[in-house]
Amino acid sequence: MAESYRAYNPPRGAQWNYGGSNWKLSRSKLDLFVECPLCFYLDNKLGVARPRGPSFTLNIAVDALLKKEFDAHRAEGTRHPLMAQYGVDAVPYDHEDMEAWRENFVGIQYRHPGTGLLITGAVDDVWVNPRGELIVVDYKATSKDGKVEKLSDSGWDEQYKRQMEIYQWLLRQKGFAVSKTGYFVYVNGRKDKKAFDGKLEFDVTLIPHTAGDDSWVEELIIDAKHCLDQETVPRPSSDCDFCRYRKVARDVQSKDMPKKTVARVSKKKKDTHDDTTTNSLF
Repeated sequence: MAESYRAYNPPRGAQWNYGGSNWKLSRSKLDLFVECPLCFYLDNKLGVARPRGPSFTLNIAVDALLKKEFDAHRAEGTRHPLMAQYGVDAVPYDHEDMEAWRENFVGIQYRHPGTGLLITGAVDDVWVNPRGELIVVDYKATSKDGKVEKLSDSGWDEQYKRQMEIYQWLLRQKGFAVSKTGYFVYVNGRKDKKAFDGKLEFDVTLIPHTAGDDSWVEELIIDAKHCLDQETVPRPSSDCDFCRYRKVARDVQSKDMPKKTVARVSKKKKDTHDDTTTNSLF
């Protein structure tokens, strides 16, 4: 079982883990720490990430097309019709580092002086208003019933808000004036059509996030570093589905596997030093 998992998702080389030359504390890693300190520790300290889900290829296509659309207005210095429709006085921001800011594994980068950690985050877009304030913009694609015109208090939407506020924090640390209001370009696939007919139709709405408070980010970075500096694994989050699955799987395996098989697996782990730290995770 362990061999199968490792073949699918092998542990990273040490240079990609905490303390390694290639390791960065990205926005997504910070959010993983919020979700579950144990999963965060396993991923970044021990190099064992959560199993990967499928790629959201339709979302990626929507993201790429939106960027092309807004880039056309960026090149001309003009306002996109969606901005005009919602009364947003801004244009797409034209900056020499925009492509780097958008690129995964690069993004906006800032060396946090208190911890020495390199914090990164890849934005979807940045606009600028007449006062010179930058506006963080994030693209979201989904398919829900009805028109999506505001964010809810769901876990996903709270994650979206944290995501935007980390981007705002990064830009402020780089010395930019940043508006407290950011926007989600929300693309919602319609399911109320009579037939598919070889095409999807979407409603596109612009949803403001007006309470862009990044005061919590500093403390989160410090707490994340403290977690990684520990020699003992942290406790799992009470609502982490991945940790619950690992515990149930371990309990069922211990209960139902023949004793000889358990002994043989235990001996093999001891002989190969195969992930012995997981024996004390729960």
